Amino acid sequence: MKSLYEYQIDQDSIGKNVTIAGWVNKRRDHGGVIFIDLRVSNNIIQIVFNPENKDSFIIAERLRSEYVVEVSGVVRERSKENINEKLISGNVELVVDKIKLLNESKTPPFSINDLSVNEDQRLKYRYIDMRGEQLQKNIHLRSKLIESIRNFFYSHDFIDIETPILTKTTPEGARDYLVPSRMHPGDFFALPQSPQIFKQTLMIGGINKYFQIARCFRDEDLRADRQPEFTQLDVELAFADENIIAELIEKLFKKVFKDILNEDIGIFEKISYSDALEKYGCDKPDLRNPLTLLDIKELVNKVEFKVFSDHVNKEDSRIVALKAPGGGKLSRKEIDELTQLVISCGAKGLAYLKCDCISDYDNGITSPIKKFLGPDVVNNIIKLTNSKDGDIIFFSADKVNIVNTSMSTLIKKLGENLDLIKPDWKFLWVTDYPLFEKIDGSNSLTSLHHPFTSPAHDEDLNLDDVLNIKSRAYDLVLNGNEIGGGSIRIHNPSIQRKVFELLKLSQDEIESKFGFFIEALSYGCPPHGGIAFGIDRLAMLLLEANSIRDVIAFPKTQSSSCLLTNAPSSISDLQLDELSLKIESTDE
Repeated sequence: MKSLYEYQIDQDSIGKNVTIAGWVNKRRDHGGVIFIDLRVSNNIIQIVFNPENKDSFIIAERLRSEYVVEVSGVVRERSKENINEKLISGNVELVVDKIKLLNESKTPPFSINDLSVNEDQRLKYRYIDMRGEQLQKNIHLRSKLIESIRNFFYSHDFIDIETPILTKTTPEGARDYLVPSRMHPGDFFALPQSPQIFKQTLMIGGINKYFQIARCFRDEDLRADRQPEFTQLDVELAFADENIIAELIEKLFKKVFKDILNEDIGIFEKISYSDALEKYGCDKPDLRNPLTLLDIKELVNKVEFKVFSDHVNKEDSRIVALKAPGGGKLSRKEIDELTQLVISCGAKGLAYLKCDCISDYDNGITSPIKKFLGPDVVNNIIKLTNSKDGDIIFFSADKVNIVNTSMSTLIKKLGENLDLIKPDWKFLWVTDYPLFEKIDGSNSLTSLHHPFTSPAHDEDLNLDDVLNIKSRAYDLVLNGNEIGGGSIRIHNPSIQRKVFELLKLSQDEIESKFGFFIEALSYGCPPHGGIAFGIDRLAMLLLEANSIRDVIAFPKTQSSSCLLTNAPSSISDLQLDELSLKIESTDE
């Protein structure tokens, strides 16, 4: 049964006596006749009050924006000059017979659907902002997305299982949110960064197909696509390999895009992690963007241009060229702005060749570095990059990570500035990740994904250079955004212990943090693997929103605070005493 707020009127309602309820969107007094735009289920319905109906008219005179009313009356057709084709009910109106004033409203801090309101105001009065068309649309689509996901996994015989929110602190890449235990003074629970250990334990327990729409928590600095608490699709399968998981997930997204956008998506391409870095400078390339990097060390190994010669013989350095079709039209000012962009990524500058007329070396090719390269090198670079008249070629030479970071950023910016990115959906599997990477600024190791990721070959754990160990990890990228990641997991307790040891965890740390899990692995753990996807980020992409805050009902700010409730907040001395806690002053 529909509520009064869900009731819609249209051409078929003409002549019928109906009752609807909603919010007053706007009130207009036209010489004795009062018109109200009533917001009903995010649709605007025009209702009319005639002075002959005194009781209703008196109430109508009191109505103001955001008052909540219930009205009854007869639906009639609007005059042709008053039809509003933008509205579902734009060709009809309701002539009111009876009205109930259900609630009054203070003057709202801003108008509904006013997109110019700053975000802090919108977050503080989220319940007002939520009445607007865009946020209503976002929240409804998110709900439909989750419904589609659940229906898919139910139809494939997966079991939906909740895992604990109060759990044990384990190192998973970010800071834990900690919860003090009143029953165990001095001890703490942690909020889960992911259900990782629990879902693997479910595999050990014989639950072969698990999924969950899980809440996760990470105490980290925020960006447009990060929140301290977020929602994750979590999936795990026993007796599965990479191909089985990829096939399952591709079917999922084909269903989701058909259900949500009524679109058929194409093939899911695949690239290795190392090839992605070599070609695009990052492990989440946007395949809609045609720009790629080409290594040119061999072409410039004899030039005296110091920017290149300093890096020609260094194994940890890279020299690349990037052709931008049609980029010759970029102005000096625009090139200077691109130069500042790569400098902000650690590069020292941005060299370039402008190819106005490649057949005219002296006058048709302009560049501050042309004189240092010479005709042979320039022509070889033009040939390698397959450059044409009107193109521009950018260069970068530095340590590998600086070149990759700066040039992948440049690829994205040029794709936008030169209008090279076509509207489409491009999925990409990135595979063969390294098992470990160095922590910035030290020689210490960390897991590139997480410490439960299986090496490609168990015997590789004995390699002298552990940075060369490949893993069985994989990420799914959509239009340059990592939307999910997973791996085949370690199912052998001795291999799991070895990985912890390579990460320099002491035996005491291994036992205290993971002893229970290694014990569980020793009781016949099946081979298994899984993947997880950020629901917030996926909804953001489907809606083409600018931030995941736009697809979350009650998001936090970038400083991890809630402007609606003023959380986090202080607690009383009594609460602190009950938890055996004491807050020390940070004042000197």
